[in-house]
Amino acid sequence: MKPARVLSRLFLLILALATAFAPLSHAALPVEDATARLKEIVEAQKKIFAKAEAAGDDANTDDLRVQLQQIAQDYDRLLAVHKDFVPAYVAYGLMLGKIGMSKESVVMLLRANQLDKDLPIVKNQLGNHLAEDGKPLEAINYFLAAIKLAPDEPLYHYQLGMLLTEARDDFLKTDQWTRATLDETLHKAFERAMTLAPDDWRYSYQYGLSFYELETGEWEAALQFWRAFEKKLKPGVEQEVCRLHQAKVLHELRRTDEARTLLASVNEPALSRQKEKIAATLDTPVAAPAASTPAPDTVK
Repeated sequence: MKPARVLSRLFLLILALATAFAPLSHAALPVEDATARLKEIVEAQKKIFAKAEAAGDDANTDDLRVQLQQIAQDYDRLLAVHKDFVPAYVAYGLMLGKIGMSKESVVMLLRANQLDKDLPIVKNQLGNHLAEDGKPLEAINYFLAAIKLAPDEPLYHYQLGMLLTEARDDFLKTDQWTRATLDETLHKAFERAMTLAPDDWRYSYQYGLSFYELETGEWEAALQFWRAFEKKLKPGVEQEVCRLHQAKVLHELRRTDEARTLLASVNEPALSRQKEKIAATLDTPVAAPAASTPAPDTVK
């Protein structure tokens, strides 16, 4: 897909053109026909994004402009007739967010939320927009609402954990959070995401990283996690990343000799810099009690 900023510039032109179509008069469609029409729009939209993603930087911006203009017109025409058609507001809002049009996306999603307050995907996306806009204290309410509506969706627990991790200082400045409750909440959020989607390594990996966020180091539990996680991954880079973490945790447990032995088994060139950084810390005594430490560089 083209970078969001490129699509965003294109869509500024598209929105200006598409707005002119909103007042057009159309005969009202039955709800089932409106649903069918929305499916057609969404399918066309998916094809555009798939084509742009495949083309990368070679995508034809003129073609994208024309195609996205048509999608915008289609959404606006549909909503001009069905002003309370929630699925259309949701789909339009999600598309706008995907191309970096956050403010316009929020307008659509807020309208959807006004019409139906029980849509977890809308709550989650509004939380995302607020978090990206530097408003974590407002965002958390939307994430919590999404979790309440869909407690078995791992993404929503993950989003909560990431928000608390990245905006820790903002929450601790309030009188509603202590370091202990924040640590417990974010750690359990990542654990819940991992439990709900055990085959998605990203959730498991983030749970492992969350051990480094805890003020009271739970290093024995961290070591057991990284050892178990290593067994689930492919030999090579993936498993050796886990060994980097194990070496770091072993040092926290004052088992530095074991850490050095394990670190010696990391031979992937892509991990050489991370390996050197961890090796350099092994001669530094660990303070007592063990404090939280940053995780080594991750491999994407």
